[in-house]
Amino acid sequence: MAAHRSTADILDAAVHVREAARNAASGAAGVDTVLAALSEVLDYDHASLTRWDPLRRRHTTLAGSYPDDATAYIETRLHHDPVFPVLRGPARDGLWLQDVPPQLLAASPGFQEVLSPLGIEGGVAQCLFATDGRYVGMLNISTRRPRHTPDPARAVVTLLTESLAATVTPRPAENRPGGLSPRELQVLTELTTGRTNREIAERLYITPRTVGTHIEHILAKLDLPNRAAAAARAVAWGIEASG
Repeated sequence: MAAHRSTADILDAAVHVREAARNAASGAAGVDTVLAALSEVLDYDHASLTRWDPLRRRHTTLAGSYPDDATAYIETRLHHDPVFPVLRGPARDGLWLQDVPPQLLAASPGFQEVLSPLGIEGGVAQCLFATDGRYVGMLNISTRRPRHTPDPARAVVTLLTESLAATVTPRPAENRPGGLSPRELQVLTELTTGRTNREIAERLYITPRTVGTHIEHILAKLDLPNRAAAAARAVAWGIEASG
């Protein structure tokens, strides 16, 4: 149980989480092993790791222990919750339940209809992002006991986000939106900002001509008439540039 463990023990447990995440990301182990390792960092009652599906506009649970109604909320309604824009905000440090303003909790169907009836008083929701800035999924952890600060487990969960993001990011062999290559997805992401070919080229360290070629391939693969339509498709899929 992680509740009364020393900081050294929690850090040692974090190393095991990273190992489990690396194995899950490579397909050598299941995602459930990551949640099991996380329980040694943060003693929880319920937890889940979900992947964001930009085509279906919903989350898909890869591993979790929430009741069915809570799982359904996370998968199909959480991204419409008033709390979600705060979670995906620029800080990206995770939102711990005790830090959520009371007025936001009052407006959140997720808390009022799902977590509160379960007796949840603590936990964290952590959005996960790929290295190119794409939102790829979420970690949800809930406890029936509030966490107290300072709490080393809080910092450790934040430090683990890169490993957890790799766990939920589809492997190359899995379907990519529209069959686009990784570089084409990067260019498509940049199109959502309205940047010119030259500006995109500078950000991706390629030539403007190469950017133009990628855009031609994107339009052909997605059967779209122009870059504005491609940008709109990206937004519909939930693909957004990081800044």
